Amino acid sequence: MFFWQYFCLVFLKIIMAAKKNKQTAKEEVKQEAQESVIEDNDLLLETQEALEAEKNKFLRLFAEFENYKKRTAKERIELFKTASQEVMVALLPILDDFERALSELNNDDTKLTGIHLIYNKIFDTLKQQGLTKMEIEPNAVFDAEIHEAITQLPASDDHPKGSIIDVVASGYKLGDLIIRYPKVVVAQ
Repeated sequence: MFFWQYFCLVFLKIIMAAKKNKQTAKEEVKQEAQESVIEDNDLLLETQEALEAEKNKFLRLFAEFENYKKRTAKERIELFKTASQEVMVALLPILDDFERALSELNNDDTKLTGIHLIYNKIFDTLKQQGLTKMEIEPNAVFDAEIHEAITQLPASDDHPKGSIIDVVASGYKLGDLIIRYPKVVVAQ
């Protein structure tokens, strides 16, 4: 009987050990699964962070490209507006000469109407290209940003301090850009 008890005891120990091994194996599988899930989560988080970084990079690059397109379009428009600036600046002394000649000549002479017509035609053509003459009111206040003072005279009752006494040379704009500042005499 002793043998039988011993056999049962050994058999129970083997069954218990098998159950323990089974539970240990289950726990090990469970632990490995949890570690795998943790590793997968870490990998997923890293992948999401990398995706987010690439998405931000793409958005910044796209925004930069859109800004570049807008800037170049604006520069191209400005270039077309002011492409003739050098030609206009070169023609301004000729306009000044025309104005001086017309002011010195007798306006009653019918022979001068042709010269008036030529001057008007040149000025109208330049006006169509965007050239405008800067008009300055008598006794206007001097502004250093839009006027060029070439000399100063003492102030009088007719011309208070800081006002424009005379315009020596007209100023011109090409669109919104001043290509020649009006040269003025200022009361000081």
